[in-house]
Amino acid sequence: MPRIAVDAMGGDLAPDEIVRGVAQASLESDIQMVLVGASDRIQALLDAGPYNPELISVRHCSAAIGMAEDPHEGLRTKKDASISVAARMVAAGEADAMVTAGNTGAAVLAAAKNFKLIRGVKKAALASVFPRQTEYPGQDALGLLLDVGATIRCDAIELTQFAVMGSAYARRVSKVARPRVGLLNMGSEESKGGDVLVEAYKRMKAPPQLDFVGNVEGNDVTTGKADVIVAEGLLGNVVLKLIEGIGEVATTVATHAAQDSWRWRIGMAMLSTGISRIRDLADFRSYGGAPILGFESICIKAHGRSTAPAVKNAIKVAAKAVRDRISPEIAEAIAEIR
Repeated sequence: MPRIAVDAMGGDLAPDEIVRGVAQASLESDIQMVLVGASDRIQALLDAGPYNPELISVRHCSAAIGMAEDPHEGLRTKKDASISVAARMVAAGEADAMVTAGNTGAAVLAAAKNFKLIRGVKKAALASVFPRQTEYPGQDALGLLLDVGATIRCDAIELTQFAVMGSAYARRVSKVARPRVGLLNMGSEESKGGDVLVEAYKRMKAPPQLDFVGNVEGNDVTTGKADVIVAEGLLGNVVLKLIEGIGEVATTVATHAAQDSWRWRIGMAMLSTGISRIRDLADFRSYGGAPILGFESICIKAHGRSTAPAVKNAIKVAAKAVRDRISPEIAEAIAEIR
């Protein structure tokens, strides 16, 4: 089984929820895990609940990078930061992949500093899964959106490479032979979006391994039109946060309305199944995390607010990415379009 280095000190709820998630994973799988962080705190948390000691080890380090901390400065001044140590372990072959719920910028920079880019890849992309409708048998209930923050502005070649990498990842993880790929744009016409997006559209039509369905508008993001949606990091991040917020708003508004009116309470009872479905789809805990694509090594970025179930699922995603040989699959796909 893969060995996963877990940044125990990264995340809004670290180290408590991170350690509990690793403990849960040790009881539900045979994945080897290394908790990276303050060993005394980690061991005390492990001892507070059940876990399988045969699957968990601890790598002590003395520092951590805060969620609001400047990632460049943090990595420069804290050589012993848990996120850096975890990345160095993977680079040195001491672990097969890493998981972090910590500072997103620090995660991307730590990966860039310690991992090699896949040959031919210009920029790495931070991907994320999101809930959507399905339109054909076997289609995954989760779509893949990239980039969501690693590369703020992109050129046409980088966007095309994101499409190839995202398609390769979805092909392996979702087991869909030819994932549909769309380019996020302000209109469906090929001429929309400015020079970069127009050029990216032309480039994405060319590779035979891409099932490119054209431009995808905002109202099609959560439909089954595309399995993989490509965007610049700025736009992708905004879309991701909007999707996340919709689920929270829907449940919050409905709950408050039910408290104020008996009519709403009756309506809520009738719609409870549908509301639960919305809440479950938008719940990042069930997805675990998503990869930073483009490197030879695997880094899974979990949500900053990850609780133990989310951490556990992120570890399983990391192990699956290693077992399914995601990076070699991407390398082969990129080589075909060079």
